[in-house]
This record gives sequence, C-alpha cells and structure tokens, in this order.
Amino acid sequence: CGSGSGVRSRTAAIEHADPTEPLRDAKMMIKTVLAAALVAGASARGFDTRRADTGAALKVRGGGPVGDFLSTYDGWVTSKPLLTKACTSMVGFAAGDLLAQLAIEKVDKFDVKRFMRMTTFGFLLHGTTGHYFYNFLDGKIPGAAPLEVASKVAIDQTIWAPIFMCMFFTYGGLFDGNPGGILDKIKADTFTAVKGSWVTWIPAHTINFAFVPSDKRLLYINAVQIGFNCFMSIIGNKKA
Repeated sequence: CGSGSGVRSRTAAIEHADPTEPLRDAKMMIKTVLAAALVAGASARGFDTRRADTGAALKVRGGGPVGDFLSTYDGWVTSKPLLTKACTSMVGFAAGDLLAQLAIEKVDKFDVKRFMRMTTFGFLLHGTTGHYFYNFLDGKIPGAAPLEVASKVAIDQTIWAPIFMCMFFTYGGLFDGNPGGILDKIKADTFTAVKGSWVTWIPAHTINFAFVPSDKRLLYINAVQIGFNCFMSIIGNKKA
C-alpha cells in the first residue's frame, strides 16, 4: 500500500500466515469482536434501551460523565450534524488504528502515515457518507419493527458494506500515492473485509436500527467501530 518497507516487514507475519484471508487468524478476530463488544457495551450503559419506535428511545440516564457527554453531543449534532458526525468518525478511526498498531501488532515504531490515513478517512468520508446514507435509509424505511430492522441490516450489509470497503481501499491507495494498486487491493481484500463486516455489524446493526435514534446512529457506530477499525487498519495496511 505504499507505506514503506518498514511497515511491510512489521506486518510480514500476518501476511505470511494468511495472505488472502486475515479473518482466518482466530486470535485477531477474537480481539476485534471482543473490543467492539466491550466498547459498545460501555456506550450503551448511558442510555435507556427502549425501542426506537416508541418515540422515547435511548434517553440519557441520570448525569455523570456519560450523561453530560451525551447531552452535549445532542446540542452539537442538532446544530452542526455533518461536522459533529465527521469528528466522531475521526476519533473512532484514530482510536482503532492506535489499538491496531500498539495493542494488536505491537509495532516497534508507530506508523504516523498509516495513522493519518485512517484518521482522515474517518473525518472526510466515513462520517459524511454515513450521515447521508443512514438518513436516507431511515427516510425510506422508517420504524423499528422486526421487519424494518431486518430490511435495514440486509441493505447495509449487502449493498452499503461492499461499496464502503471499495471506498476505503480507494482512499488508501490515493492517500499513499499508489492509484495503480487500487484495483488489485479491491480484488484481493474486499470480500474478506465484507465478511469481517458481517461478523461485527449484523448483530451490532440489529441493536442500532432497533434502539438507536437516527441522529445518534454514527455515535453508536463509531463506538463499535473502534474495535472493528483495528481490523480495518490491519487489512488496509496489508499489501495486495
């Protein structure tokens, strides 16, 4: 991906173990899913998890740091929704790459360029496209009954997930100054990335579309995404 020979050598063990299917590495997958589950669970403690179709979904419980943050976030997302969601995604992608490099791969030297690739993707593309996509989806399929939830999850994971992964790999190639390698990267890793998405996001989005109001979808997604972004950071940095 054009990140330099130092990064390639540090990820050589992962590539050698399974050059085309990183999800077969059970240890990495367990860490990814557990991290996503722990972060999502911590996030959910600040809400009343009543169904979104009751009109009283996910109200903040009490006060404290979580309640104060969510109250502040309500003001931000109401006044500047696009910028707020972009910044939320920037933090989620930055945290995911930090965990991937320092906790999972345990790199000897932190790769700043890779970190900036993930962080800027979160700010420029994940938050912005997610804002429009989920508003569109909620507008076309309102409500949170089982059929509506299942329909949204199916659309998200069969249509949006492949588009998103192609967008992610395209951005990575352009950021690294390697547009010629984009198509090979998409061919090599998109299906693996989508399978990883299914493992994490089918259950996560079932909760999302059933209980989370539309204006807080990206906040919830980015809480879960911190764990999933560890996987995205590793597969994004893998040589095609």
